Amino acid sequence: MKNDRAAVESLFDRLYGDHRAAFEATRPLLEQTATLAEAVISVLASGGKVLICGNGGSAADAQHIATEFTVRFETTRRGLPAIALTTDSSALTAAGNDLGYEQVFARQVEALGRPGDMLIGITTSGHSPNVGAALVAARAGGLATACLTGRDGGEILARGLADHCLVVPVDSTARIQEMHIFLGHLLCAALDRAFTPASGS
Repeated sequence: MKNDRAAVESLFDRLYGDHRAAFEATRPLLEQTATLAEAVISVLASGGKVLICGNGGSAADAQHIATEFTVRFETTRRGLPAIALTTDSSALTAAGNDLGYEQVFARQVEALGRPGDMLIGITTSGHSPNVGAALVAARAGGLATACLTGRDGGEILARGLADHCLVVPVDSTARIQEMHIFLGHLLCAALDRAFTPASGS
């Protein structure tokens, strides 16, 4: 295949422009993100843990963010308890086979979640039935709930399933995913600030 440098440069310019526009559209979420960060810090400081779930690219984001909680983001601090509900293939396939795909995350929330924990769901559309079911299960189990979504927030926003719902108000799935990982990194930076020991302490 021909390597068309001009075409790649044109794509770069278009995607970069779309990315910048998505950032500008996401900026109004700053106050809500700060409130979510405070809630997550409170959960972790009180001995709770964070469960994270999503499908496809959002599943990868769930794993990415959970890893930065448990291992590290930018500073050296203690590991923070987080579990991506997308990583256990035996649990996912058993729940999908025996209970239906809509229950693959809810069942894990029921088994692993405890009052004082938090569930963060990630869905670009806001219409993912299994993420919605997980949020319902979390509420029933006494967990705090949050969701990263996009477009108009979908059913999850309309049904009020999350205590904290960050809606990236753009239409492109790719741009929403880029903003979700940015918001995830912003949250991780806030955790670093809260849990990294002061120099010399």
